[in-house]
Amino acid sequence: MPFSLHAYRGRLAPSPTGLLHLGHARTFWIAAQRARAAGGTLLLRNDDLDAVRFRLDFVDAMIEDMRWLGLGWEEPMFSQSQRRPLYRAALEMLHASGLIFPCHRSRRDVLEAASAPHESGSAGLGEAQDEPVYPLSFRPSAGPPLPPLDDPVTCNWRFRVPTGETINFTDGHHGSQQAVAGRDFGDFLVWRKDNTPSYQLACAVDDAALGITEVVRGDDLIKSTFRQILLLRALGTEPPAYYHCPLMLDEHGTRLAKRHDALSLRALREQGKTPKEIIAEF
Repeated sequence: MPFSLHAYRGRLAPSPTGLLHLGHARTFWIAAQRARAAGGTLLLRNDDLDAVRFRLDFVDAMIEDMRWLGLGWEEPMFSQSQRRPLYRAALEMLHASGLIFPCHRSRRDVLEAASAPHESGSAGLGEAQDEPVYPLSFRPSAGPPLPPLDDPVTCNWRFRVPTGETINFTDGHHGSQQAVAGRDFGDFLVWRKDNTPSYQLACAVDDAALGITEVVRGDDLIKSTFRQILLLRALGTEPPAYYHCPLMLDEHGTRLAKRHDALSLRALREQGKTPKEIIAEF
């Protein structure tokens, strides 16, 4: 479908691994409001690459709950599980450029590395929220040619970050953001040995392919933005604008998660809450 690169184009990107909670609802509502204010459109992307936690009934539930809240989007819905050839093509492009390398180290190896500092924030699907910085000593030298990509991929592949480079972007909510590659975040996964693209690669590729002009999401994903900016640059694409929303917290000051069943939209609906009452809490 053709689109104008100058028109506002946002996206909602729920993951069908549980019921949507108030935090999701507020982020999606903000995304919808920003698209409406810009006279633009919203797409719906179904982030269904997590085969372990994915459930088809959660897809139906998220669509029903978002429609009940009053959210709308441009059809059709895009499901990441159906877009693997696109991610594989991007992986091969990165491989041809020498920007990725095979990783046979386990998470325990990285955790136990004496000099491995820890990143803060969330790394996205399948990656820990407190991700250790991948040690430079584990990175293969850049000299020898890369081994060929297996089909299917049978090991993890990581993106080689430009160590020491400061990555900058201006966030629509938090203002100027910067991080130093190799210090604040390290070489990160782009493809896993279960033959699944990482959150970082799939998200960056989709945002580029779908012509997204602004990404609205929780501020736990600010660290992911630096990674995705590097991926988009490597793939020859300008990054979109970013707007990271503050997270909603429970009464104990803990950020909301899908384990907070009492604060799921489904539970609040069953308690008799109306969309207007829920939106008033944002």
